[in-house]
Amino acid sequence: MNKLIKYSFVVLLAFCIRKDTSAQPGIPFRSNSSPSFSPSRPQNFRKLDAIKNAYINKRLNLTPDEADRFWPLYNQYQGELSQLLRERRQNNASTQTGGVEKVNKDLYFEQQLLSVRKRYMTEFLKVLPSEKVDLLYQSEREFKDELIHQLHERKNN
Repeated sequence: MNKLIKYSFVVLLAFCIRKDTSAQPGIPFRSNSSPSFSPSRPQNFRKLDAIKNAYINKRLNLTPDEADRFWPLYNQYQGELSQLLRERRQNNASTQTGGVEKVNKDLYFEQQLLSVRKRYMTEFLKVLPSEKVDLLYQSEREFKDELIHQLHERKNN
């Protein structure tokens, strides 16, 4: 990956890792968040999403027409995946003792994630050529791998 992307990761990670500070004890630090982002998502994740979207946009080299049709669909796709992953984490965090039931629910969530990915692949093929859809999934994996690599490097330093 080029140096600009690596620099973006470092800057993003600096924002993600910073501790909340305040000049007065007991009063939490609140940063100004942009109204264009969803308030339900923490600011650090919104920044990460923005960097990821910029990376994907650059990799796919979308035409204006493709971008107009792709981004609303992609945001909807990401929303559905996020919702399923959130439900899965809640399932895994529950204190129920039934091990088999928990495994079955986890398999159910895996199946739901696969179903969403298949459905959206078909939708992406309606607005993008197959080469760009392949590049989309490849770019998502590369972004995730690079993010994990950067986090691992920060942890070791």
